[in-house]
Amino acid sequence: MSRFSLPRGDAASWYRTTSLDDGITRIDEPAIKPFYRCNIWHVRGRERDLLVDFGLGAVPLRRQVPLLSERDLIAVASHTHFDHIGSAHEFDCCHVHAAEADILADPDNARTLADAFLDDAMFDALPPAPFEHHRYRIAPPTRIATLEDGEIIDLGDRRFEVIHTPGHSPGGIALWEAASGILISGDLIYDGPLIEDVYHSNARDYAASMRRLRELPARVVHGGHFPSFSGARLHAMIDDWLRDHAL
Repeated sequence: MSRFSLPRGDAASWYRTTSLDDGITRIDEPAIKPFYRCNIWHVRGRERDLLVDFGLGAVPLRRQVPLLSERDLIAVASHTHFDHIGSAHEFDCCHVHAAEADILADPDNARTLADAFLDDAMFDALPPAPFEHHRYRIAPPTRIATLEDGEIIDLGDRRFEVIHTPGHSPGGIALWEAASGILISGDLIYDGPLIEDVYHSNARDYAASMRRLRELPARVVHGGHFPSFSGARLHAMIDDWLRDHAL
């Protein structure tokens, strides 16, 4: 038991899967408090699937979510903060923007922000033993493939464009499916308090990335945290952010 007297969660129920429209499933970790809880996005394709982000990694992801072992998939990190790459090593190859490939290859607790944010206070129930937050370490993936702005991730019947969105972090990306109006936005923007001031955040890059996403005719947005929201909500939030920051 921790100093917060939190119970331990169960590995079999650690992950929650929620089927949404458009062949998209949200996977998350409900025992983590909402502000810290990463959304893991699974997209069904005809020839292969797409997985965006990997959660904390305190409980094996693929072992507990059978959906992730059914078919070939392309594994993509929206960026390299600890709450998004904990289980990246469970996949044969992880894709990430070139600007953060070095962090994914050597994901120490300082550069991934685990030192700054990870403690027992972020949980409603702790991961199963032997997890202790002060012993947390992220294993690097065996293979890393770099992504660049404008690349296409092809699922056979679905095509997602990589949009480089620095600001929250230098290698942040969003994925845009023009045919459906679906935007997977990572941590640049989601419907909750944004983190704009970590060690490698950049305000001017943040503003430029916000303006770029504002131009997209998005129908629905699946962010790195909190519930999904409409394209109209995206545009309103970006307009408010740009007004408030005057950049």
